[in-house]
Amino acid sequence: MEYIKRAIEDVVLKSEKTFKSVLVTGARQTGKSTMIKRLFPEKRYVPIDDPFVEDQAKEQPNMFMMLNPPPVIYDEVQRVPGLFRYIKLKCDESDERGLFCLSGSQPLELMEGASESLSGRVSIIELSGLSMREIQGDPFCESFVPTIEYVQERGKTVKPFENIWEVIHRGSYPELQNPDVEWSAFFSSYIKTYLERDVRKLSAVQNLDDFRKFMIAVAARTGQLVNYANIADDIGKDQTTIKRWMSILEASGIIYLLEPFTSSVLKRAIKTPKVYFRDTGLAAYLTRWLTPETLANGAMSGAFFETFVISEILKSYSNKGIDYRYCVSFYRGRDKKKVHDQEKRIESEIDLIIEENGTLYPIEIKKGSSVSADQTSAFTILDGIPDKKRGMGAIICLCPQPGALRENILQLPVWYV
Repeated sequence: MEYIKRAIEDVVLKSEKTFKSVLVTGARQTGKSTMIKRLFPEKRYVPIDDPFVEDQAKEQPNMFMMLNPPPVIYDEVQRVPGLFRYIKLKCDESDERGLFCLSGSQPLELMEGASESLSGRVSIIELSGLSMREIQGDPFCESFVPTIEYVQERGKTVKPFENIWEVIHRGSYPELQNPDVEWSAFFSSYIKTYLERDVRKLSAVQNLDDFRKFMIAVAARTGQLVNYANIADDIGKDQTTIKRWMSILEASGIIYLLEPFTSSVLKRAIKTPKVYFRDTGLAAYLTRWLTPETLANGAMSGAFFETFVISEILKSYSNKGIDYRYCVSFYRGRDKKKVHDQEKRIESEIDLIIEENGTLYPIEIKKGSSVSADQTSAFTILDGIPDKKRGMGAIICLCPQPGALRENILQLPVWYV
């Protein structure tokens, strides 16, 4: 299969010239090793997930470093966290940049080891699954924001998908872009490997079948508010266990917890995060939506479409090297609104809020092709936020072309993300 150019490559190359170490993290099978080896063919490649290499690195780290000196690639470095202090020593001995290129699929453990030992010496980069842009070979690389300027630039290279549900159902793992790779066989193997290697490594889970049931329960709730009690009842575990297992899914790049927007003036805002699977193909496999057609017409189609759009927006930021956690949120609360000249409290929701330079851009996500400005009534809640202003809003949907619903609200096809 032909290599698919990754949008984040320029960020990695720049970091390698700026920092002594580069650490590429992300979920299993997102293409970290392939990209690193392609970008740095001159560096020695050391796969630490090889049992012999792993044992050597654990038992004789000094000897391991002597036999594998920089410039070098250490793949799956999280398997030997003790190496970080030895990497630090090597970094401190030299003023050269790009000494170590590290990768691994356990961000939480990696972050802890890297932040303790390599502070100021490492650039941490997140590699997500393939974006729509990467799948199509689209060179556009700006992070998504619903402005007229963005839409005009995006329109220069954008290509609509013939069937977006095939993309949503197939998922974003690079290996699945090969049509010869069987969808269900890939995910069956993926989950088995993930449970036996990553879950066992991150936490002492006694029964992997119980964790598999937990993954299914979370996948069935993608796009919903996190309800630990509900999941605990579903699989017969206590809430403490569910919270710990949820942190494992988040740490290993399987899910993303979108935090609620907070402001002192929004006193009735819900403080609970929403959970999104990062790969819709994996979520579809776990919840047994076995074809694009059944997924598109099924009861969870709206949740899957929203999950897909959120994931694509996050990728547009991470592929630029931007930490999106500080600029995305959602809103849900009970707010006062006038209904037939009477003031009532009605539940309001904004699917996504992007904050940039003190401006809040509200976004609604709808799977239909026909939308109206009335579906954005909750956007006005942001007008009362002190020291912030409301920017252009948008409904992302399956409409054929961009358009204006109001002066400050756009409708955008999903492929404009």
